Amino acid sequence: MAASTKTRNIALLTALRAAVGKRHVLTSARETARFRKGYRTGEGPAIAVVRPGSLVEMWRAVQACVAADVSIIMQASNTGLTGGSTPAGEDYPGGLVIVSTTRLSALKVIRRGEQVLCLPGTTLYKLEQALRPFGREPHSVIGSSCLGASVVGGVCNNSGGSLIRRGPAYTQLALYAQVQGDGSLRLFNHLGMDLGADPETMLSRLDLEQFTEADIDPASDKWAHDHSYADHVRDIDSEVPARFNADPRCLFEAAGSAGKLIVFAVRLDTFAREDDTTTFYIGTNEADRLTALRRTMLRDFDTLPIAGEYMHAEAFDVADRYGKDMFFAIERLGTDRLPALFAAKSRFDGVLGSGLSDRLMQWSSRFIPDHLPARMRDYRARFEHHLILKVPRDQVEAARVLLHDLFPGDAEDTGTDGGHFECTAQESAKAFLHRFVAAGAAVRYRAVHPDTVEDIVALDVALPRNTREWVERLPSELAAHTVHTLYYGHFFCQVFHQDYIVKKGTDPLAFEHALWALLDARGAQYPAEHNVGHLYVARPELAQFYREIDPRNQLNPGIGHTPRGRDWGDHPGIGATGEHP
Repeated sequence: MAASTKTRNIALLTALRAAVGKRHVLTSARETARFRKGYRTGEGPAIAVVRPGSLVEMWRAVQACVAADVSIIMQASNTGLTGGSTPAGEDYPGGLVIVSTTRLSALKVIRRGEQVLCLPGTTLYKLEQALRPFGREPHSVIGSSCLGASVVGGVCNNSGGSLIRRGPAYTQLALYAQVQGDGSLRLFNHLGMDLGADPETMLSRLDLEQFTEADIDPASDKWAHDHSYADHVRDIDSEVPARFNADPRCLFEAAGSAGKLIVFAVRLDTFAREDDTTTFYIGTNEADRLTALRRTMLRDFDTLPIAGEYMHAEAFDVADRYGKDMFFAIERLGTDRLPALFAAKSRFDGVLGSGLSDRLMQWSSRFIPDHLPARMRDYRARFEHHLILKVPRDQVEAARVLLHDLFPGDAEDTGTDGGHFECTAQESAKAFLHRFVAAGAAVRYRAVHPDTVEDIVALDVALPRNTREWVERLPSELAAHTVHTLYYGHFFCQVFHQDYIVKKGTDPLAFEHALWALLDARGAQYPAEHNVGHLYVARPELAQFYREIDPRNQLNPGIGHTPRGRDWGDHPGIGATGEHP
């Protein structure tokens, strides 16, 4: 390290400690490991990890980083799947500081529960709990909330979720800072709230909740969720996917910013909770029957279903074996303890070696009794395709008629065309939980089988809304390189998660590029609901959006294989596309 760089870093660390306190500036490899390594991919060094405890502290810390001209990664819960909130290698202009927002978890329910104000570290789980007394729920209620994912992270990544009517997380109401082209930092208050004019005054008022309902503008001309999605997803003859990360209709300031802005708060709509629902479990060996179900319900039903989650049989099996202990932990311990559990797991691996905790938990899962309902197991034995369909009360009878026509069998029927059954409350909970743990099953498999697995190639795919042939037929030359191929996703939105566990010796990058060519030929967009991270190439319209909101390119540089250099120039060791030569 050059003497000038060392001197600058010492000065920077002094400023950061003055901003947030010495104990919240982490510098050792052991202390920073769980922040520097992604949940599924991504890892690299950092000058420091900073953990502000107030918005004012966060503002001062970021000011110090901007002044020192170091690269900055804003990180919430670090539950991403594409490495978008963790370092990717060492080549960051000026070095890198990670600003962790997990201590900034406060929220404020406003406007009689119809909206909520969330700080950078607010988790979906905490938001769910806060809205429950109001009979309301947030944009996303199933899946990532179990892992402690953040609300702001969802907005910044255009995250979708399992709820058909709501589309991607989106808002036009946010408080954020932008690094200007001249290297200065500017705060923008687009929350629709009167908080004053001085940055620290505005942030302090939010920290201390020194505002009233009278300070909140109804902002009826601004959207705090995607109002058009329910109609948008019904256009089943469109060649454009329903939702995807680079969709220009959902790129607005904080929404879709992917760490290229410093987001201090977002204002979001909430939704009336539907408790009177019915869940159907559907199995079939004929994918066309599920296509007919989707098109008919989206086209003809007055009310959209609540959720329609798909699992292929192979994903069912891998989740059954390699997600069993996670299923058990969520079911028995509840979601509120999971963030602490994952933090402990990360610290454990940091000390004793990556993957050891996974192998120990997998070994212990053999002592857990069978966790899946008998009727689900019966359907797995008979059917390749599985769908969990949740509908509201006023849709139940119409759904029963349609399901009887398309999937006439029941749990005792021996036919192969298809069958369905109405779930008990316990069966419904277990079915959705089984679908959820599929997302981590490939990671566990890789950790348990390092001698036979090279890596995971994980794709997050949005197919055109007019797609009828949605089942992927993997060419034999690619299939020969896989140990397992897992397909699961949000069926009515035609958003699929495709995890390819590839054999030892396979080049994962070449394999992934071959998959991209297949997807391009099908008119797919990717990623669908995850950050482009360092796995995907940002499409031109998305890369241009990044340039507009971060002209200095000091925040999360290199994301989406874009250039890492300041002012979007090249950086030594990295090519013009952001890829290593």
